Amino acid sequence: MSTTNYISTFIAVAEDCPVLTGEVPVEKAGKPTIASLQYDMIRKHPYKYDSDTVIFNVYASKNELTKAEMGKEREKFFLKGQACLRASPLTKRYGWGVHSNEHGQVAIYPVESAEYASLLKDHKLQQLKAMRTNKKKG
Repeated sequence: MSTTNYISTFIAVAEDCPVLTGEVPVEKAGKPTIASLQYDMIRKHPYKYDSDTVIFNVYASKNELTKAEMGKEREKFFLKGQACLRASPLTKRYGWGVHSNEHGQVAIYPVESAEYASLLKDHKLQQLKAMRTNKKKG
């Protein structure tokens, strides 16, 4: 099975992130988006869930899986590789950095915050950048 979890890692916003401050993602057409679901889950419960749980629960919500389907579907879901939080709209578009602690549990921090700056300078953490939205020119 594949995993999207990181241990003791900070994912900084993408180089081409269009915002200078963390924005709260909003629903579209009255329905939650991937970004709003991830934001709500992580922001309301910092360091409670690992990346795999966040990504799968968002998938389950978007696909309206029942509780009975969750276990089997989660196993199937992770049989193939899944995009990690480096590809999340939170890190690419909305200005949120993701910290994974030593247990792989995640929290998010707005790019303008002191906590973000501190995590960015923490040499004990693996430092990664979110994936760019646009390909580099040149």
